[in-house]
Amino acid sequence: MQFVSPEQAGESTQDVIKNTSFWPDVRLSEFRRDMRMDGSVTDPRLRLALLTAIAEVNADLYEFREKQRAQGYASLADVPADVIDGESQRLMLYRRAVFCWAKANLVERYRDFDATGDGSKKAEDIETTLGELWRDVRWAESRLRDMPHMTVELI
Repeated sequence: MQFVSPEQAGESTQDVIKNTSFWPDVRLSEFRRDMRMDGSVTDPRLRLALLTAIAEVNADLYEFREKQRAQGYASLADVPADVIDGESQRLMLYRRAVFCWAKANLVERYRDFDATGDGSKKAEDIETTLGELWRDVRWAESRLRDMPHMTVELI
């Protein structure tokens, strides 16, 4: 059996992605830590994935943001929420949605980045991972909006 050591992520010169005034900024280093990403995904590639994820999640949450602004809240941090471990639950859920969106996108685009040393990983495992990541995006967005995980309609 061959052991392949993952590359270590280098020090990023642009660790922070500035977001709009309502949504929190996003750090590449937090994404790497929280989503277990090593240095095999370069900072420019990761930055693009996170920028895209931010744009998509912000668009998904547009109506929520406008409702909160109409109620006088200037940022997500100002919106009332439970505080868990010193952080607003809404901030944590926003970061979760963005991080899962970015990781799912990276897995879809660069399936080999998460592969084993010999370049193989079962397609079923990848599809399961993708499904779980996209599910986590939707769940985080729903919970952030105080909505249930699922809406069921009669056909």
